[in-house]
Amino acid sequence: MISLLRKEISDFLSSIIGYLVIAVFLCAVGLFTWVFPIDMNVLNSGYANLDALFMLAPWVFLFLGPAVTMRLFAEEQRTGTIEMLMTKPLSDWQIIFAKFLAGWILMIIAVLPTLVYFYTVYQLRSPKGNLDVGGITDSYIGLIFLDGVYVAIGLFASSLSNNQIISFIIAVFLSFIMFIGFDSLSGFLPNGGMERTFLYLGIQQHYASMSRGVIDTRDLIYFLSLIGVFLLFTKTKLESRKW
Repeated sequence: MISLLRKEISDFLSSIIGYLVIAVFLCAVGLFTWVFPIDMNVLNSGYANLDALFMLAPWVFLFLGPAVTMRLFAEEQRTGTIEMLMTKPLSDWQIIFAKFLAGWILMIIAVLPTLVYFYTVYQLRSPKGNLDVGGITDSYIGLIFLDGVYVAIGLFASSLSNNQIISFIIAVFLSFIMFIGFDSLSGFLPNGGMERTFLYLGIQQHYASMSRGVIDTRDLIYFLSLIGVFLLFTKTKLESRKW
């Protein structure tokens, strides 16, 4: 499994697409955080924080997650190497988990350079260092778990088609529904248990909770459960080839 994990990461980083995906994320977040004259701009707002990063990153990753994962199974199916992969001395779960970890690690690699933003904001605060480091750390943890969900969704979408573009579109659609769809639907429901249920089914409510610097075990269980559900969907789709 480790060799497959290394292969997936190496394949991604050996192509221009890998670096392009990371560059797009950093440029998009960097422009909104430091350049564009908007309220979230650190230099214009007069208040040094990383709110722009944690507000924008989920939307940017909604597209970058599918971009990272769209080839993981789709390309294997298009070239026919999926059959060779399935005959290796690896279980379906090992194959799925190796590809999932590869995608998740790549998304985390994309996040790591934003620590430069953290250092810059830390230096800009007055007095220097007057920053809620614990809250920002919790927000980073929430972002990493959100990335894991996007990767799991993208992996499932990649197993549905041998066309990378179709897999990308499916993954973006599913990610959008999970992130904002349930939250939007709850607005059409009367206040009460049903509204709260729809809110808690969506990603945004749990991510917002962690972005406020609150690590709740319910949010962690939600993210891990959602990852598990989509990995199970992926395994079911792969097993359907044998039916």
